[in-house]
Amino acid sequence: MTACLIGWYHSKFGKLADETLESLMIKAARGALDDAGIAAKDIDDIFVGHFNSGFSEQDFAASLVLGADPDLRFKRATRVENACATGSAAIHAAVNAVRSGQSKIALVVGVEKMTHLDSVTAGNNLLHACYVTEEAGIKGGFTGVFGRIADSYFQKYGDRSDTIAKIAVKAHANAVNNPLAQMPKPLTFEFCRDVSEKNPLVAGPLRRTDCSLISDGVAAVVIAHSDIALRAKKAVAVRAIAQVNDYLPMSRRDMTHLEGAELAWQRGLDAAGLKLLDLDVVETHDCFTVAELMEYEAMGLTAPGEGYKAVDEGWVYKDGKLPVNVSGGLKAKGHPIGATGVSMHVLQAMQLTNSAGGIQVKDAELAGIFNMGGAGVANYVSILQAFR
Repeated sequence: MTACLIGWYHSKFGKLADETLESLMIKAARGALDDAGIAAKDIDDIFVGHFNSGFSEQDFAASLVLGADPDLRFKRATRVENACATGSAAIHAAVNAVRSGQSKIALVVGVEKMTHLDSVTAGNNLLHACYVTEEAGIKGGFTGVFGRIADSYFQKYGDRSDTIAKIAVKAHANAVNNPLAQMPKPLTFEFCRDVSEKNPLVAGPLRRTDCSLISDGVAAVVIAHSDIALRAKKAVAVRAIAQVNDYLPMSRRDMTHLEGAELAWQRGLDAAGLKLLDLDVVETHDCFTVAELMEYEAMGLTAPGEGYKAVDEGWVYKDGKLPVNVSGGLKAKGHPIGATGVSMHVLQAMQLTNSAGGIQVKDAELAGIFNMGGAGVANYVSILQAFR
């Protein structure tokens, strides 16, 4: 059975001070149902992606979606969490429910409210996604974790500070054309490369411009069986999904190599019967610019240690052979944890229905998604295809 995305909603990401967790979820659920042309009474399952980890006092959020429509009352509603891959975990749960026949139509909502907390508290909350027994004391929170990863990568393969600065520039240049992005502001290479008062080092070799944003936001999608999708006004098929979890402690892994991500890409592409360059566009998890650099290697675009070539040769730009993060990515679009994976799927569905506006990649028919939880721990790949 084929699962298809038939409707979606995506808020602007950023500081949404006038919204609550509940109001965002209700708005997104209504928006996705309206976009799909689906009545609430026809939903079989609801999956909510919400990381929380101290960002919200309301930790039991699944049934908040029921406030969107009285006909959602008594539906199955389940919260899903897998660190920064929470949104994709919710998407995959819905896809599996539809594929198995348990559901004909499922609603997925991914959400996070983060900006009401100060940066220190927010950083401490995010650090819960590491192996706290060994890593909780790392200075700088999760930024410190990836600062260590960048240090190790640079020691092994050479200083790639210029490369990750170029990745930051690419992200912001793309975000300028994305009205949903939190920071649609162009940045120069010199600003991103040079350490300054406005762009200080924050952890290891990572500068402020190498780090994704603290964000509020929500995204939602309706996923239905292909029989229903055939009657929908638009549809994008889920051609393949793959999930790979690795050890949680970094001490048990070579942190210069995202092995779980590599395996997830291999399994996803194999399940789809595709090669990487069959894809027309990719959204990948650039929580930090060094993560995107390493993910070029994990997806098989370059050999290990040679991810810089994908940037220097222009392969990953919007007009390159494999455009990556044309939305601006987590780096400039924003990263509301529970919403991120759902956002990636919505944006790629927009690409495949030729409705992505200023970030549209011409003639996109196949799209890849990589969403990562923790430091290369929970790895999710989705392959989407234009359905008709």
